[in-house]
Amino acid sequence: MAARHQLIRKPPADVWSVLRDGDLYTRWVIGTDDSWNRDGRWPAVGSEIGYTVRLGPFAYEGRTVSRVFEPGQRLELESMGGRSGSVRIAIRVQPWGEDTLVIVDEHPLTGPVARWHNTVFDAAIQLRHRAMLARLARLVESEPTSDPGVDPHGDGPSDAEAGSGQGGSRVDA
Repeated sequence: MAARHQLIRKPPADVWSVLRDGDLYTRWVIGTDDSWNRDGRWPAVGSEIGYTVRLGPFAYEGRTVSRVFEPGQRLELESMGGRSGSVRIAIRVQPWGEDTLVIVDEHPLTGPVARWHNTVFDAAIQLRHRAMLARLARLVESEPTSDPGVDPHGDGPSDAEAGSGQGGSRVDA
């Protein structure tokens, strides 16, 4: 199992603003060349992000499915790798003072990648996560601070907005 963490110097709502945008996937996920929100519901459970991976002249289109979404807390994904199998990616987002601690845990779930899983695979995933989380931090930290009407924990309207009759949770498409 490959788990890695990153401190991001922005509040959780800012991290969630990036995680909720399926079109930004390629800007922080290592190995993707293009990405798109396939059904406009990302990251609702069952929704998908499509992506392209290019290796020289070869291109592969894949998909990542949201399996668990607990707004403001965690997002668990299954990345489908075709005949090679699928991988589970769990992302936890937690407040850390005024900042955010993001923890990613990834491991093979099905197919040959699950059968061949070993410590060498985990070491490679650790390197990928280090780069991926650094990209996520740069992306989040370069964006302006989130909408003041959003709860700083990223799970819905702020207390002030909820009491103002303007309820409803924020959803980025």
